[in-house]
Amino acid sequence: MIENQLIRIIELIGYGDCLSEQDENLLKQDLLATNNRLQFLDSKDLCALEVGEIDAIIHQRSYLLQLACSEISQVITKQNIQLDHPSDVFTLLWYYWIPLAQKLADQQQKLGRPLIQGLLGGQGTGKTTLGIILNILLKHLGKTFLSISLDDLYKTYADRQKLRERRPDLIWRGPPNTHDVDLGLQVLQQLRDRNPEQLQPIAIPRFDKSLHNGAGDRIDPEISYGADIVLFEGWFVGIRPLPISAFRNFIPPILSESDREFALECNANLYNYLPLWDYLDSLIVLVPEDYQYSLQWRLEAEHKLIASGKTGMSDREITQFVEYFWKALHPELFLPRLLGTHATSDPLLGDPINPINSDHINRAYPTVDLAIEISRSHLPKRIYRP
Repeated sequence: MIENQLIRIIELIGYGDCLSEQDENLLKQDLLATNNRLQFLDSKDLCALEVGEIDAIIHQRSYLLQLACSEISQVITKQNIQLDHPSDVFTLLWYYWIPLAQKLADQQQKLGRPLIQGLLGGQGTGKTTLGIILNILLKHLGKTFLSISLDDLYKTYADRQKLRERRPDLIWRGPPNTHDVDLGLQVLQQLRDRNPEQLQPIAIPRFDKSLHNGAGDRIDPEISYGADIVLFEGWFVGIRPLPISAFRNFIPPILSESDREFALECNANLYNYLPLWDYLDSLIVLVPEDYQYSLQWRLEAEHKLIASGKTGMSDREITQFVEYFWKALHPELFLPRLLGTHATSDPLLGDPINPINSDHINRAYPTVDLAIEISRSHLPKRIYRP
């Protein structure tokens, strides 16, 4: 009953209607409640705030909700995200997107320099949508925003063809070793260390996946003068290498010695990416309730593509494509260790990494600041701090 009342109140705010004193009190109680709502996003200790400060938080959130809800509703429609009810956009903004944007703005303000925010998420988890929504909200918060994908750092088509000649099992772009890490280091350093008093143009690499019959290639870079908040997103951003013992057991679709060799090679290639992760100030991880959703999402997307009259891959080809990435960096192996949810005796994850023999353990890794659980409908279900 209380939850229905809260939804009604948030909808009233979105439509610009005035709240009764009872509604305002209920909203304050909800803001302070220590439950599984998305209040983990608030960077302040709300319970220690004065009444006036709590009123200010609600006022700012209400203001942003009214400013952005129409534009973000259009984004949701364009991204083909299915909501149970059109007004669900109000609660998503209130509990998830607005507090997240405010958190990033606060972090950047405290840093006093550009914030490099990592975002890890597989296909269908909503990385692109989140980036678009954050751009809208941060603009209203007076912050500039730039999104860079790990995909933008792919090696050129010619370089990847040479790589495939040496490593035929690199069928598709995507796994570790198919990116130009040095290019990424150069760009992130320029973005992080820019001088706001003397802005210089920065060439942001961009990649067109449609070129060379879908193999893709680099296109002319985008010229930017930097941003307050840089979102660096990708399907394995922030992922760290596992000990070799983690691969002692087969786990579908890693079912043969050649599969294991491919997985081990991809794991070893992750070491080359660690200097990139050093530039991240924090890391957000989008975690599907079931990692196999990515296969279902890709199948659904391909079916819609074919239904629209365009050519697409068969279900079998899609399955092979998705499983290729699971073989490279299996979610059941890498995500539990990253999120700290694995048991030390878990046979799938192998022995603990020995810091004496593993120099990468001493690097200043960004902590996983937030984990966002993604439902089957691509929407956030729960947010927690690992």
